[in-house]
Amino acid sequence: MSLRLFDSGTQSVRDFVPLVEGEVGIYLCGATVQSPPHVGHVRSAVAFDVLVRWLRRNGVRVTMIRNVTDIDDKILAKAAAAGTEWWAWALSNERAFASAYAALGVIPPDYEPRATGHVPAMLDLMDRLVERGHAYAAGPGDVYFDVRSWAQYGSLTNQRVDDMTDVPEDAGSGKRDPHDFALWKAPKPGEPTTASWDTAYGRGRPGWHLECSAMAHRYLGEAFDIHGGGLDLRFPHHENEQAQSRAAGYGFARYWLHNGWVTQSGAKMSKSLGNGLLVTTVLEKAPAAVVRYALTAVQYRSMLEWTDDTLAEAEATWDRLAGFVQRATERVGCASEAEVAEVALPAAFASALDDDLNVPAALAVVHETLRAGNTALAAGDDDAARRAMVTLRGMLDVLGLDPGSPQWSTAGGDSRTADALDALVRAELDARAAARAARDWATADAIRDRLTAAGVVVEDSSTGARWALAAPATDNSEE
Repeated sequence: MSLRLFDSGTQSVRDFVPLVEGEVGIYLCGATVQSPPHVGHVRSAVAFDVLVRWLRRNGVRVTMIRNVTDIDDKILAKAAAAGTEWWAWALSNERAFASAYAALGVIPPDYEPRATGHVPAMLDLMDRLVERGHAYAAGPGDVYFDVRSWAQYGSLTNQRVDDMTDVPEDAGSGKRDPHDFALWKAPKPGEPTTASWDTAYGRGRPGWHLECSAMAHRYLGEAFDIHGGGLDLRFPHHENEQAQSRAAGYGFARYWLHNGWVTQSGAKMSKSLGNGLLVTTVLEKAPAAVVRYALTAVQYRSMLEWTDDTLAEAEATWDRLAGFVQRATERVGCASEAEVAEVALPAAFASALDDDLNVPAALAVVHETLRAGNTALAAGDDDAARRAMVTLRGMLDVLGLDPGSPQWSTAGGDSRTADALDALVRAELDARAAARAARDWATADAIRDRLTAAGVVVEDSSTGARWALAAPATDNSEE
């Protein structure tokens, strides 16, 4: 394997060498389901989906874990404000995330554990830390990790404890050091009893960091290959995860990967800043494939500035890619899934993805192939057009963007609606062609105007008329 990845732990690009040849274990911090997802939330899932697809394309067996944090201060607070049970609130938002992932073509993880389903594993880890002298009880229901007991604390983010300015919000009076973080938290006044568990340390609920360490250990073992998440999770979440897992005697993650944020006007997209664009809202403005393209086209470690032009630019590019695949398919026939999955990919494309998933460089190869394919179609070179089409689809499949896949060619793979629409539009186009042949320009123009009013764009070519749905109108109003 020639893959090289930027390891946030060493702040360097490293050759990727898995623990077990031919197998890779990945733990990705998933959603804290306090609210429905905005596009900033789903960028991480899309970015790591490309990594999983690329590894599997290279014959690697991937075990992908993406957790759900379904108990949290904000979940409890928002559920209480809404007058609903916290677990119902969490499940509703978990389903909203699942719908967003599916709409954007993210391959489901192999396992998607919920925090509330793994409390025994968390208690086992906490007991181990207490026994080894790295954690202590500070009162009924409160247990803290002793950061001073672990000399390597701060190594992931290259910080010294004494220089850290961020102090955990749970800075209670029973803490030995302000930087110690909660493994277990006593219930707050007014919180429902269903949101806490009885333990030897008193009744309480898990701290956020403990949850991920326990679930990663449960599904991937004492050591695994890659831990990923958004850049904002490096500190304190991932720093704390690493500290408590290694203090417990586990090797934990060997590579740390962090994706950049989606930003607006330079600020991280966030509910707290009031600049979140809900995925459901964005999908009303543009097809899901276009949204996925916008999220994929920027290298995963780079910040993605979301502007009024983001979707328009992505849609123009997607239309060119999908349009070529459609024209080529009509000319030379459809490529099978096996052809797309097995086609040899250009060396420059593979080299780009092996270079820390450099998607922009990979897309440059995609567009070179697109130009060659269009040239072949124009020249009537069907063999070259087919080769270009299959190669293009193979590359885009790695990015989760194959226009010929069931995900994008027909909504969810059910073609009945698309087939019915195509039959109706083609009947109109046949009537228009007959009117043009009879030089009945008024009727021909009337048919075209009728289709335009219905949101159908007609394109005349040397091989006959083609049609496509018009792009949705852009809403430039403030969110």
